[in-house]
Amino acid sequence: MLDALVVAGQTTDREVAAIVRAETGYVEATLARLRDLALAWDSPEGLRALSGVADAMIGGADAGVSGLRPRSSSARPAEEIAEVLASLPPAARAMLDHVITEGGTAKSGTVRVGLRPEDAETPAELLVAHRLLVPGGSLLPGLLVVPGEVGLVVRGGRTTTGPVDEPPAVAAEARSPRLAASAALGAATDLVRRVGLLLEWWGGRPAAALRTTGLGVRELRAAAAQLQVAEPEAALLVELAHDAGLAATRADADGNPVWVPTTVFDEWAERPVAERWAVLARAWLSSSRLPSLVGERGPDQKPWNALTPELSASGMPEAKEMALRILADLPEGHGLAAGTGLPSLVARVAWERPRRPRTRPDLVAWAVAEAAVLGLTGADVLAPYARPLLEGHDPAPVLADLLPPPVDHVLVQADLTAVAPGPLEPDLARRLQQVADVESHGAATVYRFTAGSVRRALDAGWTAAELHAFVLAASRTPVPQPLSYLIDDVVRSFGRLRVGMASSFVRSEDEAALAALVNHPKAPGLGLQRIAPTVLVSTQPIDVLLPRLRELGLAPVVEGPDGVVRVGAPDALRARPPRTRDRADAARAAARQAAQAASAVATVREGDEAARSRPASASAPGGGVLSALRDAIERGGAVLIAFTDNQGVVSERTVRPLVVEGGQLTALDADAGEDDPDAERRYAVHRIGRVIPVG
Repeated sequence: MLDALVVAGQTTDREVAAIVRAETGYVEATLARLRDLALAWDSPEGLRALSGVADAMIGGADAGVSGLRPRSSSARPAEEIAEVLASLPPAARAMLDHVITEGGTAKSGTVRVGLRPEDAETPAELLVAHRLLVPGGSLLPGLLVVPGEVGLVVRGGRTTTGPVDEPPAVAAEARSPRLAASAALGAATDLVRRVGLLLEWWGGRPAAALRTTGLGVRELRAAAAQLQVAEPEAALLVELAHDAGLAATRADADGNPVWVPTTVFDEWAERPVAERWAVLARAWLSSSRLPSLVGERGPDQKPWNALTPELSASGMPEAKEMALRILADLPEGHGLAAGTGLPSLVARVAWERPRRPRTRPDLVAWAVAEAAVLGLTGADVLAPYARPLLEGHDPAPVLADLLPPPVDHVLVQADLTAVAPGPLEPDLARRLQQVADVESHGAATVYRFTAGSVRRALDAGWTAAELHAFVLAASRTPVPQPLSYLIDDVVRSFGRLRVGMASSFVRSEDEAALAALVNHPKAPGLGLQRIAPTVLVSTQPIDVLLPRLRELGLAPVVEGPDGVVRVGAPDALRARPPRTRDRADAARAAARQAAQAASAVATVREGDEAARSRPASASAPGGGVLSALRDAIERGGAVLIAFTDNQGVVSERTVRPLVVEGGQLTALDADAGEDDPDAERRYAVHRIGRVIPVG
């Protein structure tokens, strides 16, 4: 309704009811509401929107809610416009319809203006010749605009093609309750399991962070491979872990930033599945992040990275909540219809929030897709535990009632696999993942014991006795002999090769001398370790070890990689002498600096003098200037303005204001002729000190 007032300009209640596609009672009630909110008022010339509303609703090349722009001050009668439209060839009419649908503006390109209709060579030139498309002027340079009166005639005298007082219906269809519940519960449990796996993996192998604290493409690809999911889903899991406070950056041993789990993760991992899911779901619902854009290219043609700070949109939380609430209003057991469901959902959100940005369809589509990954929906049907989440209550109890109870055992089989007959208790699941690999997921998760998985447990600090005891306690079936043999074989070969850190070595044929060095009272700080009767290794680099040995009264020499002793004088370090300037150069530089300083001082004093001669009101325009200018635009009258030019001189000029936008006043000079190309001029609003109506 407010958009219709902007399009119509000075109007009446009856005319608004005629151009808005809605019931008369709805129009009357809405106009009364707009008057109560002071967004519309009855001026002497008729009903109009409050000054500034048009600027807020229509900015630059963006049209308002209806896609129509305001009617021009010299609008032609609707009958005349209809006759012109009827005479247009199909190509020109199709182009006009397309421009109106896309927002009412089009690029002018090489379109010639000022032609007669019979001289037009293209559909665009024909539309311009008939004044169905007009140049945007100084406010919209390079654009052609469809006047509001033309758009109204094209749409049959209405601002919209559909009714505005009836919400669009969401296309829905019935789904199997069992299928929808299974899909939602499976997605919810998979989400919790994969987030836990990701953070456990990062706990042992931190992911390198970019300079922007984001996650690189290589690290995201590695995470997707580890979790066995596609990269877009991996990006969602990574963003979700960060939003829930389970992952953050810290410096590694070399001082480089890496992504690791937080201390909150340890507490989160001990909680039941339903509570862990609730933490992730609440974080997602309030998050403004856009993981669906990861991998796409931004305005600078660089790909977006996960966890990049700029990858967010303030309207995303609203899009998520609105999409889920509309799904909650569908009949029980109904979800979005295939093919038409998502577009109808976008149309419904657009009807409820008509002034949201053009990215709204993408935000709603991403919200629906991410909700399915989180288990908030199954087969596009809202899950029962999603309703308390939307109402601000704890969804964990509802989800816990639907999940099967956790089990505390597995069934170990002779083929070196272990079957979990349900969701495992958190501690058992975490320990089992250390000693076995997940082979398949589902209602019964299958784990497989391999040499690599047993070796992984030994690397984590398990002993052979602990491995045998764990398998025996966790299995409800007897432990098969092949599994016991596998554990014993891996344990026998574990640790045959040992790796340590060494930066330098000390070698001598005198074993007694090396023994004395190792036992020297000052030797502990050298990091020495004897690996052979005649060889010591040190954790200290050679440039530190060599002078320290000499301080102990020894006479070591350096041995090269080829075993040859390297003895020689050290290289002497030298620096270049500083350049000196002669006295003439120094004098010229001093004179140049003095001249620059004198010029700067003179400029500042001239500006101060101009400021003292300027009226106080000229430098501090208030809201009265804008109100007076907008009132003159709506009345079509002339005003006398006092403005300050670039030299600080205050001048007065009589003008006829046309539009105020972007801090600029566009007006016609009252002293110039109508055919004068310089008749239309622009003034900075902040330089206008006062506005006085004329006549």
